[in-house]
Amino acid sequence: MTAILRSPTTIVGVMIVAILAIGASASPNFLNASYLLQQLQISSFLGVVALGALGVIVLGQIDLSVPWTMTSSAIAATSVVGVGAAAQDVWSTELAMPIGLAVGAFIGLVNGIGVALLRVPAMIWTLGINAVVLGLCIFITGGFAPPGEASPLMRSLAVGRTLGLPNALYVWIGISLVAAFLLTRTYIGRAIVAIGNGERAAYLSGVATQGVVILVFVFAGLCSALGGLLLAGYANQAYQTMGDPYLLPVIAAIVIGGTSIQGGSGSVTGMLLGVVFVTLLTSVLSVLQMPDPHRQIIYGAVILITLLLYGRFTRPVN
Repeated sequence: MTAILRSPTTIVGVMIVAILAIGASASPNFLNASYLLQQLQISSFLGVVALGALGVIVLGQIDLSVPWTMTSSAIAATSVVGVGAAAQDVWSTELAMPIGLAVGAFIGLVNGIGVALLRVPAMIWTLGINAVVLGLCIFITGGFAPPGEASPLMRSLAVGRTLGLPNALYVWIGISLVAAFLLTRTYIGRAIVAIGNGERAAYLSGVATQGVVILVFVFAGLCSALGGLLLAGYANQAYQTMGDPYLLPVIAAIVIGGTSIQGGSGSVTGMLLGVVFVTLLTSVLSVLQMPDPHRQIIYGAVILITLLLYGRFTRPVN
Protein backbone atom coordinates (compact mmCIF):
# COMPACT_ATOMS: atom_id res chain seq x y z
CA MET A 1 0.00 0.00 0.00
CA THR A 2 2.85 2.38 0.86
CA ALA A 3 4.53 1.65 -2.48
CA ILE A 4 1.31 2.54 -4.32
CA LEU A 5 0.97 5.82 -2.45
CA ARG A 6 4.59 6.71 -3.24
CA SER A 7 4.38 5.80 -6.93
CA PRO A 8 4.67 8.68 -9.43
CA THR A 9 1.41 7.64 -11.11
CA THR A 10 -0.50 8.01 -7.84
CA ILE A 11 1.19 11.29 -6.95
CA VAL A 12 0.56 12.92 -10.32
CA GLY A 13 -3.01 11.59 -10.28
CA VAL A 14 -3.60 13.39 -7.00
CA MET A 15 -1.99 16.52 -8.46
CA ILE A 16 -4.39 16.39 -11.44
CA VAL A 17 -7.40 16.12 -9.11
CA ALA A 18 -6.06 19.08 -7.11
CA ILE A 19 -5.53 21.26 -10.20
CA LEU A 20 -9.03 20.37 -11.43
CA ALA A 21 -10.45 21.51 -8.09
CA ILE A 22 -8.48 24.77 -8.27
CA GLY A 23 -9.62 25.35 -11.85
CA ALA A 24 -13.26 24.68 -10.97
CA SER A 25 -13.08 27.21 -8.14
CA ALA A 26 -11.52 29.80 -10.47
CA SER A 27 -13.96 29.28 -13.36
CA PRO A 28 -17.37 27.52 -13.34
CA ASN A 29 -16.80 26.30 -16.91
CA PHE A 30 -13.48 24.63 -16.15
CA LEU A 31 -15.03 21.18 -15.74
CA ASN A 32 -17.24 21.55 -18.81
CA ALA A 33 -16.89 18.47 -21.04
CA SER A 34 -16.16 20.48 -24.19
CA TYR A 35 -13.52 22.51 -22.39
CA LEU A 36 -11.81 19.41 -21.02
CA LEU A 37 -11.81 17.86 -24.51
CA GLN A 38 -10.11 21.00 -25.78
CA GLN A 39 -7.49 20.60 -23.06
CA LEU A 40 -6.89 17.01 -24.15
CA GLN A 41 -6.47 18.25 -27.72
CA ILE A 42 -3.85 20.75 -26.58
CA SER A 43 -2.26 18.07 -24.41
CA SER A 44 -1.79 15.95 -27.52
CA PHE A 45 0.59 18.50 -29.10
CA LEU A 46 2.74 18.58 -25.96
CA GLY A 47 2.39 14.84 -25.42
CA VAL A 48 3.66 13.87 -28.87
CA VAL A 49 6.81 15.96 -28.35
CA ALA A 50 7.27 14.58 -24.83
CA LEU A 51 7.22 10.99 -26.12
CA GLY A 52 10.42 11.60 -28.05
CA ALA A 53 12.04 13.52 -25.21
CA LEU A 54 11.16 10.68 -22.81
CA GLY A 55 13.42 8.22 -24.62
CA VAL A 56 16.30 10.71 -24.60
CA ILE A 57 15.97 11.31 -20.85
CA VAL A 58 15.75 7.57 -20.12
CA LEU A 59 19.09 7.34 -21.94
CA GLY A 60 20.46 9.79 -19.37
CA GLN A 61 20.70 12.55 -22.00
CA ILE A 62 18.67 15.66 -22.80
CA ASP A 63 17.50 17.30 -26.02
CA LEU A 64 17.44 21.10 -25.95
CA SER A 65 16.80 21.42 -29.70
CA VAL A 66 13.06 20.77 -29.29
CA PRO A 67 11.91 24.39 -29.88
CA TRP A 68 13.46 24.92 -33.29
CA THR A 69 13.05 21.33 -34.41
CA MET A 70 9.32 21.94 -34.02
CA THR A 71 9.51 25.36 -35.68
CA SER A 72 11.75 24.41 -38.60
CA SER A 73 9.64 21.34 -39.42
CA ALA A 74 6.46 23.43 -39.44
CA ILE A 75 8.13 26.14 -41.54
CA ALA A 76 9.32 23.54 -44.06
CA ALA A 77 5.88 21.94 -44.35
CA THR A 78 3.91 25.17 -44.76
CA SER A 79 6.51 26.54 -47.18
CA VAL A 80 6.05 23.48 -49.39
CA VAL A 81 2.32 24.14 -49.43
CA GLY A 82 2.92 27.83 -50.22
CA VAL A 83 5.33 27.10 -53.06
CA GLY A 84 2.98 24.48 -54.47
CA ALA A 85 0.04 26.87 -54.35
CA ALA A 86 2.00 29.49 -56.24
CA ALA A 87 2.97 26.92 -58.87
CA GLN A 88 -0.54 25.40 -58.86
CA ASP A 89 0.95 22.04 -57.90
CA VAL A 90 -1.70 20.04 -56.03
CA TRP A 91 0.81 17.33 -55.08
CA SER A 92 2.73 19.70 -52.84
CA THR A 93 0.11 19.38 -50.11
CA GLU A 94 0.74 15.63 -50.02
CA LEU A 95 4.47 16.20 -49.56
CA ALA A 96 4.15 18.77 -46.78
CA MET A 97 4.03 16.39 -43.80
CA PRO A 98 6.68 13.93 -45.09
CA ILE A 99 9.08 16.83 -45.71
CA GLY A 100 8.37 18.32 -42.29
CA LEU A 101 8.97 14.94 -40.62
CA ALA A 102 12.15 14.45 -42.66
CA VAL A 103 13.49 17.77 -41.34
CA GLY A 104 12.87 16.62 -37.77
CA ALA A 105 14.46 13.23 -38.40
CA PHE A 106 17.53 14.87 -39.93
CA ILE A 107 17.98 17.18 -36.94
CA GLY A 108 17.59 14.16 -34.66
CA LEU A 109 20.19 12.29 -36.70
CA VAL A 110 22.66 15.18 -36.38
CA ASN A 111 22.00 15.28 -32.64
CA GLY A 112 22.55 11.54 -32.34
CA ILE A 113 25.81 11.65 -34.28
CA GLY A 114 27.11 14.53 -32.17
CA VAL A 115 26.28 12.79 -28.90
CA ALA A 116 27.04 9.17 -29.80
CA LEU A 117 29.96 9.44 -32.22
CA LEU A 118 31.57 12.80 -31.50
CA ARG A 119 30.99 12.35 -27.74
CA VAL A 120 29.91 15.95 -27.17
CA PRO A 121 27.70 16.36 -24.06
CA ALA A 122 24.07 16.30 -25.17
CA MET A 123 23.18 19.53 -23.38
CA ILE A 124 25.88 21.48 -25.23
CA TRP A 125 25.44 19.82 -28.62
CA THR A 126 21.63 20.03 -28.82
CA LEU A 127 21.65 23.62 -27.55
CA GLY A 128 24.12 24.47 -30.30
CA ILE A 129 22.05 22.68 -32.94
CA ASN A 130 18.99 24.58 -31.74
CA ALA A 131 20.86 27.86 -32.26
CA VAL A 132 22.07 26.80 -35.71
CA VAL A 133 18.58 25.81 -36.85
CA LEU A 134 17.20 29.06 -35.42
CA GLY A 135 19.72 31.07 -37.45
CA LEU A 136 19.05 29.10 -40.63
CA CYS A 137 15.29 29.59 -40.34
CA ILE A 138 15.62 33.33 -39.75
CA PHE A 139 18.10 33.61 -42.65
CA ILE A 140 15.80 31.72 -45.04
CA THR A 141 12.57 33.43 -44.03
CA GLY A 142 14.01 36.87 -43.30
CA GLY A 143 12.56 36.69 -39.81
CA PHE A 144 8.97 36.63 -41.05
CA ALA A 145 6.34 33.92 -41.08
CA PRO A 146 6.82 31.83 -44.25
CA PRO A 147 4.24 32.09 -47.04
CA GLY A 148 1.80 29.22 -47.15
CA GLU A 149 -0.51 27.48 -44.76
CA ALA A 150 -1.03 24.06 -43.23
CA SER A 151 -1.96 21.21 -45.55
CA PRO A 152 -5.45 19.65 -45.28
CA LEU A 153 -3.96 16.59 -43.55
CA MET A 154 -2.19 18.74 -40.97
CA ARG A 155 -5.42 20.62 -40.25
CA SER A 156 -7.42 17.40 -40.07
CA LEU A 157 -5.04 15.82 -37.57
CA ALA A 158 -4.80 18.98 -35.47
CA VAL A 159 -8.39 20.23 -35.31
CA GLY A 160 -10.55 17.47 -36.81
CA ARG A 161 -12.67 15.10 -34.73
CA THR A 162 -13.70 11.48 -35.08
CA LEU A 163 -16.50 10.00 -32.99
CA GLY A 164 -16.54 13.22 -30.99
CA LEU A 165 -12.88 13.01 -29.97
CA PRO A 166 -10.02 15.14 -31.34
CA ASN A 167 -7.96 13.41 -34.02
CA ALA A 168 -4.81 14.70 -32.32
CA LEU A 169 -5.77 12.63 -29.28
CA TYR A 170 -5.88 9.48 -31.41
CA VAL A 171 -2.43 10.32 -32.79
CA TRP A 172 -1.05 10.82 -29.29
CA ILE A 173 -2.58 7.60 -27.95
CA GLY A 174 -1.42 5.60 -30.96
CA ILE A 175 2.19 6.76 -30.71
CA SER A 176 2.11 6.29 -26.93
CA LEU A 177 1.05 2.66 -27.29
CA VAL A 178 3.83 2.02 -29.79
CA ALA A 179 6.39 3.77 -27.56
CA ALA A 180 5.26 1.86 -24.46
CA PHE A 181 5.53 -1.45 -26.33
CA LEU A 182 8.99 -0.64 -27.66
CA LEU A 183 10.23 0.55 -24.27
CA THR A 184 8.94 -2.38 -22.23
CA ARG A 185 8.71 -5.36 -24.58
CA THR A 186 11.59 -5.12 -27.04
CA TYR A 187 15.37 -5.35 -27.17
CA ILE A 188 15.67 -1.66 -28.07
CA GLY A 189 13.72 -0.70 -24.94
CA ARG A 190 15.91 -2.84 -22.69
CA ALA A 191 18.97 -1.35 -24.40
CA ILE A 192 17.76 2.21 -23.74
CA VAL A 193 17.26 1.46 -20.04
CA ALA A 194 20.63 -0.31 -19.83
CA ILE A 195 22.43 2.67 -21.38
CA GLY A 196 20.67 5.02 -18.99
CA ASN A 197 21.90 2.96 -16.05
CA GLY A 198 25.46 2.88 -17.36
CA GLU A 199 26.58 3.29 -20.95
CA ARG A 200 29.94 1.60 -20.47
CA ALA A 201 28.41 -1.41 -18.75
CA ALA A 202 25.80 -1.68 -21.51
CA TYR A 203 28.52 -1.56 -24.17
CA LEU A 204 30.55 -4.27 -22.42
CA SER A 205 27.44 -6.45 -22.23
CA GLY A 206 27.06 -6.34 -26.01
CA VAL A 207 24.65 -3.43 -26.56
CA ALA A 208 25.31 -1.39 -29.71
CA THR A 209 25.22 1.80 -27.67
CA GLN A 210 26.07 4.26 -30.43
CA GLY A 211 23.36 2.95 -32.76
CA VAL A 212 20.75 2.97 -29.99
CA VAL A 213 21.58 6.55 -28.99
CA ILE A 214 21.35 7.74 -32.61
CA LEU A 215 18.04 5.90 -33.10
CA VAL A 216 16.53 7.46 -29.97
CA PHE A 217 17.55 10.97 -31.03
CA VAL A 218 16.08 10.40 -34.51
CA PHE A 219 12.80 9.30 -32.90
CA ALA A 220 12.90 12.41 -30.69
CA GLY A 221 13.38 14.57 -33.78
CA LEU A 222 10.43 12.90 -35.48
CA CYS A 223 8.22 13.46 -32.44
CA SER A 224 9.24 17.12 -32.16
CA ALA A 225 8.56 17.56 -35.88
CA LEU A 226 5.13 15.94 -35.60
CA GLY A 227 4.31 18.17 -32.64
CA GLY A 228 5.30 21.20 -34.71
CA LEU A 229 3.17 20.03 -37.65
CA LEU A 230 0.16 19.53 -35.39
CA LEU A 231 0.66 22.98 -33.88
CA ALA A 232 0.92 24.50 -37.37
CA GLY A 233 -2.25 22.66 -38.36
CA TYR A 234 -4.00 24.06 -35.30
CA ALA A 235 -2.95 27.63 -36.16
CA ASN A 236 -3.16 26.98 -39.94
CA GLN A 237 0.30 28.50 -40.31
CA ALA A 238 3.87 28.33 -39.08
CA TYR A 239 5.41 31.24 -37.23
CA GLN A 240 8.74 32.15 -35.65
CA THR A 241 9.38 30.87 -32.11
CA MET A 242 6.28 28.66 -32.17
CA GLY A 243 8.24 25.93 -30.40
CA ASP A 244 9.85 28.10 -27.72
CA PRO A 245 7.10 27.67 -25.10
CA TYR A 246 7.37 23.86 -25.26
CA LEU A 247 10.82 23.02 -23.93
CA LEU A 248 10.26 23.57 -20.21
CA PRO A 249 6.72 22.05 -20.16
CA VAL A 250 8.05 18.94 -21.97
CA ILE A 251 10.78 18.43 -19.36
CA ALA A 252 8.32 19.21 -16.56
CA ALA A 253 5.78 16.67 -17.82
CA ILE A 254 8.41 13.93 -18.04
CA VAL A 255 9.88 14.62 -14.60
CA ILE A 256 6.45 14.94 -13.00
CA GLY A 257 5.54 11.60 -14.57
CA GLY A 258 8.29 9.90 -12.58
CA THR A 259 11.09 9.55 -15.13
CA SER A 260 14.50 9.79 -13.47
CA ILE A 261 16.33 12.84 -14.79
CA GLN A 262 19.53 10.82 -14.34
CA GLY A 263 18.32 8.19 -16.79
CA GLY A 264 17.74 4.47 -16.49
CA SER A 265 14.04 4.50 -15.65
CA GLY A 266 10.87 6.06 -16.93
CA SER A 267 7.18 5.57 -17.48
CA VAL A 268 5.05 6.27 -20.55
CA THR A 269 1.94 6.12 -18.36
CA GLY A 270 3.40 8.59 -15.88
CA MET A 271 4.49 10.87 -18.71
CA LEU A 272 0.95 10.89 -20.13
CA LEU A 273 -0.42 11.96 -16.76
CA GLY A 274 2.38 14.52 -16.43
CA VAL A 275 1.42 16.06 -19.78
CA VAL A 276 -2.23 16.31 -18.70
CA PHE A 277 -1.19 17.94 -15.42
CA VAL A 278 1.08 20.50 -17.12
CA THR A 279 -1.66 21.37 -19.64
CA LEU A 280 -4.24 21.83 -16.91
CA LEU A 281 -1.76 23.88 -14.87
CA THR A 282 -1.15 26.13 -17.88
CA SER A 283 -4.90 26.50 -18.34
CA VAL A 284 -5.44 27.43 -14.69
CA LEU A 285 -2.64 30.00 -14.85
CA SER A 286 -4.28 31.48 -17.96
CA VAL A 287 -7.63 31.66 -16.20
CA LEU A 288 -5.92 33.41 -13.31
CA GLN A 289 -4.24 35.75 -15.86
CA MET A 290 -0.80 34.89 -14.53
CA PRO A 291 2.01 36.79 -16.34
CA ASP A 292 4.40 34.62 -18.36
CA PRO A 293 7.45 35.21 -16.08
CA HIS A 294 5.40 34.01 -13.12
CA ARG A 295 4.36 30.91 -15.09
CA GLN A 296 8.00 30.04 -15.73
CA ILE A 297 8.71 30.37 -12.00
CA ILE A 298 5.82 28.02 -11.22
CA TYR A 299 6.96 25.46 -13.83
CA GLY A 300 10.44 25.48 -12.35
CA ALA A 301 9.11 25.22 -8.80
CA VAL A 302 6.90 22.27 -9.75
CA ILE A 303 9.90 20.46 -11.26
CA LEU A 304 12.01 21.07 -8.15
CA ILE A 305 9.25 19.97 -5.78
CA THR A 306 8.67 16.84 -7.85
CA LEU A 307 12.38 16.01 -7.80
CA LEU A 308 12.29 16.33 -4.02
CA LEU A 309 9.34 13.93 -3.91
CA TYR A 310 10.68 11.13 -6.09
CA GLY A 311 13.22 12.38 -8.59
CA ARG A 312 16.13 10.53 -6.99
CA PHE A 313 14.38 7.16 -6.95
CA THR A 314 14.88 4.72 -9.83
CA ARG A 315 11.91 2.64 -10.88
CA PRO A 316 11.31 0.06 -13.58
CA VAL A 317 9.90 1.24 -16.89
CA ASN A 318 6.16 0.65 -17.17
